[in-house]
Amino acid sequence: MTNDMVKVDSKIDPITFEVLRNTFQYACDRMSTIMQRTSFSPILADILDYSNAIYDPQLRLLSQAANCPVHLAAMQFSADASTARFPIDTLKPGDVIALNDPYQGGTHINDITFTMPIFHEGEILGFAVSRGHWMDLGGGAAGGQSFGTHVAAEGLRLPPIKLYENYEINRDFLAIIMNNTRTPHFVKGDLQAHLGALKSAETELQRAATRYGTETIKAAMSDLIGYTERIVRKSIEDIPDGDYTAEDFADTDGFSPDPIKVKVTLRVRGSEITVDFTGSDPVCKGAVNSPYANTASAALYSLQFFLAPDAPSNAGMFAPIKLVIPDNCWLNAKWPSPTIGCTTLASSKITSAIWQALAQAIPDRVTGSTCSECNWFVSSTMDKDGRSDVFSDLPAGGWGGTPFNDGMSVTMDPLGNCMNMAAETAELFFPIEYEAFELRQDSAGAGKYRGGLGAVFKVRYLCDGELGMETARTREGSPGVNGGGRSAVQRSSHIYPDGREIVIGGLSPNGDWTNPLLAGHRFAYDEQFKFESTGGGGWGDPKQRPARKVLEDVLDEYISIEAARDVYGVAIDPASMTIDEAQTSRLRG
Repeated sequence: MTNDMVKVDSKIDPITFEVLRNTFQYACDRMSTIMQRTSFSPILADILDYSNAIYDPQLRLLSQAANCPVHLAAMQFSADASTARFPIDTLKPGDVIALNDPYQGGTHINDITFTMPIFHEGEILGFAVSRGHWMDLGGGAAGGQSFGTHVAAEGLRLPPIKLYENYEINRDFLAIIMNNTRTPHFVKGDLQAHLGALKSAETELQRAATRYGTETIKAAMSDLIGYTERIVRKSIEDIPDGDYTAEDFADTDGFSPDPIKVKVTLRVRGSEITVDFTGSDPVCKGAVNSPYANTASAALYSLQFFLAPDAPSNAGMFAPIKLVIPDNCWLNAKWPSPTIGCTTLASSKITSAIWQALAQAIPDRVTGSTCSECNWFVSSTMDKDGRSDVFSDLPAGGWGGTPFNDGMSVTMDPLGNCMNMAAETAELFFPIEYEAFELRQDSAGAGKYRGGLGAVFKVRYLCDGELGMETARTREGSPGVNGGGRSAVQRSSHIYPDGREIVIGGLSPNGDWTNPLLAGHRFAYDEQFKFESTGGGGWGDPKQRPARKVLEDVLDEYISIEAARDVYGVAIDPASMTIDEAQTSRLRG
């Protein structure tokens, strides 16, 4: 489905429509460029854990940058909560409302959302919204990863507050924020970066309104949202009507030894889809619960991968999609349920469940599940001079095999377009050394098109530190589709200077399983943290993978000779590194 296949029912001419559509997109992209170049904390400047969007005067999403999908739909709920507290007709130029409350449109406490009205000639032209993951906002452990039983343990929870008036910051609110973070040296710079991003969107929309007129801008906004909705509805009509149900699991909530279930049913009827989470587990004791906004965002971006990914991103994407999220469900968390793992753990399992359900409806279009994890770790550090800091990273895994080719290796889960922190940056900022970040053999799910590979990640402490880790896929790997295999399990380990290696999260060599949700795990000087991420699930029967491709994977050390034989049915002579055609024929039947 291409955009030009859907007629634009517009009140303005097609050329002006396209110019303004691109203007709206450019405004968002410029916001993100400014965020990256002016923020102070590495999690924003280097890992790119932020999102930016603009909204129309009715607070409908108009356009968004290609930032973190798990942020983008949830930001709508934050903007709505902000204007419920500060009504639109009371706002003035330079007002900026901040919030991070998980139960008022937020996700986890580290994600702060800033909403600013944009005025032109005395009336509201739209809104700029910027969300960023801040390195630390207090709580019982660095980055809020205490994995306790109450949201208060996760840090400073802000209801909607007017942080800026007339572009000037409220010094009292700033002092409160500065007093509730382990990284005050990042806070002022990151606030200025968010404000700069918001003001850049203001500049672009005001410039467009000056040139084309406010009424033309507003007409283009409405036309664009309607245009996207028509594209999405036509895409849904291509999916056979029916009910499609699937499940996925988080390994634990940190307290229960039992996995936590996501159950989803997709009901496709004509040009609409209902996403029903009835049957999912109840609210958890531990900190993996997902508030409504996060669950909604995960469901919406998961579907858009296969509906109309090339359509302009705006509120029209969501109009044909209805959500059913039961009360007292871990995917509809309310105060005081802890939520620190919601964006990183819960959303990725929602995506996997939805993609498995779609595999029943459109098996020739869907992919195997990704690593389905963010693998977010965050660590405090204390150097020899007593200086403390917090560093964080997101060791990526593989994506699932597709109907056309193998999955991507070591790529951030669909929940975010984030980057791994560059080793040079990490070592410059913090008293650590990156020892390894390399492809992990046999980590991908097997298939006609195998999944992408995960990685082996090691960091050495040159100080004392305490590490928190949010991860899953430690009981079993990500599932494949259409006969594809599961990927390997993930694992966290502690390596001592004498070479001893102890599993601290996941399955040990003797088969014992340890809770992978780490909180305040201590490291001393010269000790290493090792993490083994998983790959993506496979697509199709592994025995249908051409033998020459299996050999290429063995030569590239993506899979072992043993896996080639036992999983793919391809016998490779280890001396000559050639295919034993006779034995391969017997293995493949």
